[in-house]
Amino acid sequence: MRKRILVVTQHFWPENFRINDIVEGFLSDGIEVDVLCGLPNYPKGEWFDGYDAHGPFEEHFRTAQVFRCKEVPRKGNTSVRIFLNYVSWPWNARWSLNRLPGGYDAVFCFNTSPVLMCWPAVVYARRHHIPCVNYVLDIWPENLYSVLPVKNKFLRSVAQGVSDWLYRRCDRLIAMSEPLQKRLCERTGKSAADVAVIPQYCEDFYAQPIQDAALAERFGGRFNLVFTGTFTPAQSLETVIRAVCRARAMGASDLHLLLVGDGMSRDALTSLVAELNAGDCVTFCGSVPATDIPRFTTLADALIVSLSDSPDLGLTVPAKVASYMAAGKPVIASMDGAGYAAIRAAGCGPACPACDVDTLAKSLLDLYNAPPEERARMGENAKAYYLTHYRRSMLLKRLETFILDGKAD
Repeated sequence: MRKRILVVTQHFWPENFRINDIVEGFLSDGIEVDVLCGLPNYPKGEWFDGYDAHGPFEEHFRTAQVFRCKEVPRKGNTSVRIFLNYVSWPWNARWSLNRLPGGYDAVFCFNTSPVLMCWPAVVYARRHHIPCVNYVLDIWPENLYSVLPVKNKFLRSVAQGVSDWLYRRCDRLIAMSEPLQKRLCERTGKSAADVAVIPQYCEDFYAQPIQDAALAERFGGRFNLVFTGTFTPAQSLETVIRAVCRARAMGASDLHLLLVGDGMSRDALTSLVAELNAGDCVTFCGSVPATDIPRFTTLADALIVSLSDSPDLGLTVPAKVASYMAAGKPVIASMDGAGYAAIRAAGCGPACPACDVDTLAKSLLDLYNAPPEERARMGENAKAYYLTHYRRSMLLKRLETFILDGKAD
C-alpha cells in the first residue's frame, strides 16, 4: 500500500521554496502527497497572478492535491504586516483541517518562519494519532528577532514559551546541523534519536551550468561576485555592499556585485548603494525563477553568502551554500557558526566573521588577485563537497525514511 504524507507549509508553489522540489521528490518515489499551504504572495506581499484573497483554495501540483488557506499578505513588509502574516495563516490553517481527506501516515511541516506554521500540523497529527515531523529551518524565537526588533521582555518570554511548546509537541524534529540538533534537544528534552541532522539538499539543476550570452555581454570583463536569495536583515547584505566598495578602493577595480533576489531589505539596500555612490559596482537583478539561478552562478567568478552576527543564526548552514557549491565556483562566506565551518571544511574559499567589513574586504581583494588556477581549485573543492554532503538523491531518501519510519540513517 502506498504511503501518504500531509505536507504543511505556509509557502509553496508558485512561490520559490525548496519544499516544491521535496514534494516532487516524494511523488517520484511513489509517495502520495497532499499539501496544506497559503496563498502565494512572498516575498513582496503581492498576490501572484491568478491568486487573490478569494483563492483559488484547491488545485493540483503534479499529482498532489493542494489545499490553500487565507492569510494577510506581507504587502510593504512592515513589522505590522509581517506580524499579521505570521499569525493569520496558521490560524486559518488550523480551522481548515476538516477540509483534508485524511488517510495519512505522517505529517511533515516545512517550518520556515514563523514557528506558528507547525501548529496546524501538530493539531492534525495529534487528532489522528500519526507522527508530526518538523523540519526546523528557522529556529524561533531567535529568527524572529533578526527580522522584527522585539525588545519587550514580556513579549520575548511569550515567544520563547510558545516556540518551545510547539517544538516539544512535534514527535520528531529535523535539524540542518549538529549545533542546531544540540540546541533543539536542550530546549525540548528530546533525545538525539528524535532530532535528526539532515542538511538541506539542493536541486540537481544547480549543478548544471547555463551560459547566458546576454548576461555575459552585459557584465563580461568584470570580476562578478554573485549573491542569490532573500534580502532581509538576517543576511546583513549591507556588510557585503560596504566590503565590495572598500575592496574596490583597495585595488579590486573591476569587482562587481550582482544581487539576485528581493525582500524586505531591498529599499534600505538601494538607499545604501546611493549613499555610497556604488551604482557602478552593485547591480540589483531582481527575483528570478530558481531554474534561472545557474545563469548567474555560471557567470560568477565567485559566490557570496552572508548572515548577521546573531549567534543563533550560526546554528544552521544556509541552504544557498549547497547550491553555491554545486555550481563549482569559489564561495566566500561572511558568517559565524555552522556555515563558516562548512566553508572552511570544504576549502572552497575564504570564510570571514559575520559583519566584519574590513576582513571581508581584504578577503575579497585576495580572491580578486588570486591566480585563476587557485580559484579553479576552490571551485573543484566546492563541487566535491557538494557531491559528498548535499546531493539530492541521498538526502531525500534520508528525509523520507525519517518521516515515515523514524530512522535517521
